[in-house]
Amino acid sequence: MSEKNIEKVRNIGIVAHIDAGKTTTTERILYYTGVIHRMGEVDDGTTVTDWMKQERERGITITSASVTCRWLDHRINIIDTPGHVDFTIEVERCLRVLDGAVVVFCAVGGVEPQSETVWRQADRYGISKVVFVNKMDRIGADFFNVCKEIKEKFSVTPVPITCPDGAGHNFSGVVDLIEWKHLLFDEESSGAKVISNILQPSLEKDCTPLRKSLLELIADADDEAMEQYLKEETISVERIKKVLRSLTIKNKIVPVLAGSALRKKGIQPLLDAIVNYLPSPSEVPAMIGYSPDGEKVEERKSDIKAPFSAYAFKIQDDAFANQLTYLRIYSGSLKTGSTVLNSTRNRKEKVGKLLLMHSNRREEIGGAVSGDIVATVGLRWTKTGDTLCDPAHPVVFEPIRFPEPVVFRAIEPKFKADESRLDEVLNRIAGEDPSFTFKIDEETGQRIICGMGELHLEVVVTRIMEDYKVEVHVGKPQVAYRETVTKTAISEDVFDRLFGGKQQYAKVKVEVSPAGRGEGVIFENLWNEPRLTPLMREALKESILESISSGVLAGYPVTDVKIKVIDGEFDESRTTDVALKVAGTGALRKALNDAGCILMEPVMSMEIIVPMESVGDVIGDFNARNGKIVNMETKGGTQIIQGTVPLRMAFGYANELRSLTQGRGVYTMQFLRFEPKG
Repeated sequence: MSEKNIEKVRNIGIVAHIDAGKTTTTERILYYTGVIHRMGEVDDGTTVTDWMKQERERGITITSASVTCRWLDHRINIIDTPGHVDFTIEVERCLRVLDGAVVVFCAVGGVEPQSETVWRQADRYGISKVVFVNKMDRIGADFFNVCKEIKEKFSVTPVPITCPDGAGHNFSGVVDLIEWKHLLFDEESSGAKVISNILQPSLEKDCTPLRKSLLELIADADDEAMEQYLKEETISVERIKKVLRSLTIKNKIVPVLAGSALRKKGIQPLLDAIVNYLPSPSEVPAMIGYSPDGEKVEERKSDIKAPFSAYAFKIQDDAFANQLTYLRIYSGSLKTGSTVLNSTRNRKEKVGKLLLMHSNRREEIGGAVSGDIVATVGLRWTKTGDTLCDPAHPVVFEPIRFPEPVVFRAIEPKFKADESRLDEVLNRIAGEDPSFTFKIDEETGQRIICGMGELHLEVVVTRIMEDYKVEVHVGKPQVAYRETVTKTAISEDVFDRLFGGKQQYAKVKVEVSPAGRGEGVIFENLWNEPRLTPLMREALKESILESISSGVLAGYPVTDVKIKVIDGEFDESRTTDVALKVAGTGALRKALNDAGCILMEPVMSMEIIVPMESVGDVIGDFNARNGKIVNMETKGGTQIIQGTVPLRMAFGYANELRSLTQGRGVYTMQFLRFEPKG
């Protein structure tokens, strides 16, 4: 690929709240770009990107899927992401490597909780966005209310570039506010044929204020356009698109389009917008990293001639290749058989096959260059979040920070002979999914799986049994509590004994104190002992941080705590790494015992949407679960209840809500913070 061709690449994600229509939109895109010749449906379990058996059975996206298509002589790499909050980390690691995003909103539901989450995730990475207001064919669809909510909730300027002709059953097409045409989508060709008409007087009258607002925006942003606007001259379509592109890439505006993916209307204008307004790899800021020692800032621009650098954003267990590693290449080029440096782990890796992914299908390629998203086979040491680079020009990119799991379940193989197989499977799943962990309970010997929610662990258990053919027994979902300190305490411990055939000695003094909520563990070594080598300091730090994973109150991890090593005693002939580790751990445990430890429980943010006649019953049940209502609003004949609730009181809520609302209520829930257990 040449520099010129980089300009014709778009790396985008399709993101949204669950059931907003992401996967259906992706399916239509693949059909109209010629990648597939028959459109699948989510309800039928026949879509390309929802290829896992569970995705097709549940009708939701669980894992991100990468597909490639072409439109207007551009290559578009698309990642379809999950909408359910239990799989938010899947969205996070995909957004980390994308240049643009299509945010899909339901024209009836508007800006929903998970939509807000993914929008702010995209903001964190400076990703440019195009909005597609989907489901304009549904009763209650309101394009302009969605635009209003976007402006109010995200403090951005939504700019309609198409607007709907009608809504609900009357939705027939869209008006292109730039070309100033009425677009209809031929039903006989499944929407593939776009019919462009001159606007009828009534439609022109309705859309003129939107067209005027668009032209005023263009004039305010561009001197030449302003001059043409003031002289009442026509501003060319090319200039309008050029200015819109510049404003979108700078995140000053968000273009908004209307349509209905299910009814096959409005997809081609969306594809045009992806090409016209979202950035190419060469138009996004350079990737910032650091030298392996962390002393020097390194920059990697999207340049084929620059030293190779890439980011591993996903690991996938594969029946054919054992393990696929998904890479976003930021600079340089990569060929099959190359030797690269994993600078995160300081290990060299040999690149086997390079693959261009089409969901669960693959196309083998000989090489890839800056801007490409590819998968590779044969990497032994690389994990999610690692940096790969040219060994002669090392760089380390910032890793993704994954949230702590909040739900756990005990799991055991049905047959004792499957114990080692189960451990192998759990390790493989944990390698794929950084938000999933497992451990062995030291007291009971049970295996404990930990995840982001009930659905997350349900999916894992189903995979173990169906994909890996290991029969298991699982316990009920349990809450992953934390411990924290309520006051400052200082303690010391001495290790002085014969160990390993040598008399060893160390004395360590530790101070623990409360940190702010959500700050995690803050460690600082203030012991001013020049004879402490860097390896000894690191050994002391590692032992203390390892010890903090099991608190003194009930064995839960300790969080929101400041730990300082403030003093100690060092004997040049007897002090060793082992002595420092044991003394440091002992001092910490004593300090925790004196620091007034308390249990912390995960508190969830919840939004419940219910019919008006069920509000009383739902609020009564919510209060009985120790829930706190934060806000209530009426929207489209339904009541939206927003509040917080302890996770331990929310297990099984889906069934209870269905019972209280005759199956008409829905809710979303995501982790908010840890609070002292009531």
